Amino acid sequence: MTIHIIIDGYNLIRQSSELAALDRKALEFGRDALVDLLASYKKIKPHRITVVFDGTMEPSLYGSRDQIKGIAIRYSHGGESADDVIRQMARREKEKALVVSSDREVMNAAESAGATVMDSCAFEDKLVMTRYFSMKGSEEPDELSGWIPTTRKKGPSRRLSKKKRKAQARLRKL
Repeated sequence: MTIHIIIDGYNLIRQSSELAALDRKALEFGRDALVDLLASYKKIKPHRITVVFDGTMEPSLYGSRDQIKGIAIRYSHGGESADDVIRQMARREKEKALVVSSDREVMNAAESAGATVMDSCAFEDKLVMTRYFSMKGSEEPDELSGWIPTTRKKGPSRRLSKKKRKAQARLRKL
């Protein structure tokens, strides 16, 4: 099952110290740096990625859409915010979507639509780790590989709900 990663663009840029510094110089620098980071991530993990930015407040018939380095870029239009576009995409994609945002309202709406959500800072950490391993030339270590011996006794484990198990499986694919 493929994952469609839907990213709240300006939210991720402003949560990141590296990207926020570029964003303060010019909006284009922050956007370009984010697209470059996502393009390097996409080379290793071929998930479908869409970044949504706030566009102009002028009404238009068609949303501004772009494709750069394999990353789909959407701008909101006609008085709607990027958050509205993300909510619509999450409702359309349902469990295939992974929404990246630190905005609580967006996260709650996406989760209620059946999408998996991830905080912007956690996703940035994943991007940085992937970039590090791509430069190093090795694969990411599998966090769940191997059994760790322990003498600690455990009682009966409580199984997560099916929805949470599916969400964890999608997050492990990142």
